[in-house]
Amino acid sequence: MAQTITPFSISAPGFMGLNKQDAPVDLSSNFALDATNCIIDKAGRVGARNGWATIHSANANLGTANITCIGELIENDGTSTILAAGNGFLFKLSGATLTTLTYGGGGVAPTISANNWTFTQLNGIGIFFQRGYDPLIYNPAVSTTTFRRMSEHASYTGTIPQANTGLSAYGRIWVADTTTDKNTVKWSDVITPQVWTAGSSGSLNLLGVWPAGGDEIVSLAAHNNFLIIFGRKQILIYSGATTPSTMALSDSINGIGCIARDSVQNTGEDVIFLSNDGVRSLMRTIQEKSSPIRNISKNVNDDVIAYSKFDTLDNVKSIYSRSNQFYLLTFPASSITYCFDMRYPLQDGSSRATIWTSINPKAFCDSKSGTLYLGEPGNLAKYSNYLDNAATYRLSYFTTWIDFGNPIQASILKKIILTLIGLTSQPIIVKWAYDFSSVYSSQSTTIQSGFTVAEYGIAEYGIDEYSGGTDISTVSVNGTKSGKVLQFGLEVEISGYSFSIQKIDLFIKDGKLR
Repeated sequence: MAQTITPFSISAPGFMGLNKQDAPVDLSSNFALDATNCIIDKAGRVGARNGWATIHSANANLGTANITCIGELIENDGTSTILAAGNGFLFKLSGATLTTLTYGGGGVAPTISANNWTFTQLNGIGIFFQRGYDPLIYNPAVSTTTFRRMSEHASYTGTIPQANTGLSAYGRIWVADTTTDKNTVKWSDVITPQVWTAGSSGSLNLLGVWPAGGDEIVSLAAHNNFLIIFGRKQILIYSGATTPSTMALSDSINGIGCIARDSVQNTGEDVIFLSNDGVRSLMRTIQEKSSPIRNISKNVNDDVIAYSKFDTLDNVKSIYSRSNQFYLLTFPASSITYCFDMRYPLQDGSSRATIWTSINPKAFCDSKSGTLYLGEPGNLAKYSNYLDNAATYRLSYFTTWIDFGNPIQASILKKIILTLIGLTSQPIIVKWAYDFSSVYSSQSTTIQSGFTVAEYGIAEYGIDEYSGGTDISTVSVNGTKSGKVLQFGLEVEISGYSFSIQKIDLFIKDGKLR
């Protein structure tokens, strides 16, 4: 008597992203246990990330060192200039040339031995901040080839702190975190980043404000007329920041803070940051007095926390890309970048997560044109082309453990049908294992192209044909192993073309011996 072959379909596999937190046997098949070098595309499918491509010829001053800071200066006439820092130098991107900016201040050039700059801008002037260093400016109205200290601006007044965090918001520059003062926020006069006395410049000391006692300022953000001050374990939110002399403490949050300056990103609707217990989202509803904190990394939280403890937090970088609608958080020491899709949060408020390897950016910038710039060794690069600097990379996707609706009955995998979008005539490797084994069976196949209907001609399925997407690959499996739960995965070398997974059909029969 012929055994019945039962189909099991996973539509939009993995569209809920990675889940490393919950018990793997209880997870929905719409989660993934591996989604490496993937994104969740705008159609809700697991797909290949883009790669990176260098956009300039070699620069001798940069050599093979990392670009660690990238910023975009928007001049008052709308002209955009990409600026960068690395290896103790400042650079400007001019077409396909990365030009080294020379010192033009007229005094002794600063000696730069650290590369932890952060960039901001105001009134046509680009400003680089780093703890222990005089803030450096690029002012194209004075020179398009040189930089100088802020203190060498022609109308400089007061003393600008050698701060580690700088923010441009509400028409002025806000700074905090110097070598000797972790509790004072200072701000410039309006529209004049070089004026630090007189006018409406000022300062705010937080020693008596932290709700749970002493803390230290790590980063600053602005949102919806609020100034947000991130301590390491607390957050202060001041309202009325457009007029800082009268701004008032609106809310404070104890027990959650920011641990990495460059993890803070404003999405336009929200502010995202890395805390000591994962990636958090600061959602403020103006009608409410409290600020609910959402954990967007909930499904990968333990891993994120582990990577943050292993890495040097000064090197942790992030970006929110408007055109791609994702938040990237990179841990350089582990060569891991988390990609959080910000289009559609899951029901619990978390974001759908995937991870990237091999691309490993050291800096980011999302430009007004929508270009996502990346800092790579020896390169100011852009996110594009489905190749990593002309080299292929491997995408890996694995389902959760599936019991096919009957957790007590063993099953044998007999056939796999993949409905894929993108690559054609491309070898892929499919893998499967039973009952939480780490030993996988595998089989190679080639992505076919041009199919709208695939004929199987296998009578025991009771199915004559299958209608699917553009590219359908069928893998026959002569399996003899069986198990009560099964995991399926695929690996594919991405070689310059987009790729996404539309549907997976698994055909199984019961695992009873006949």
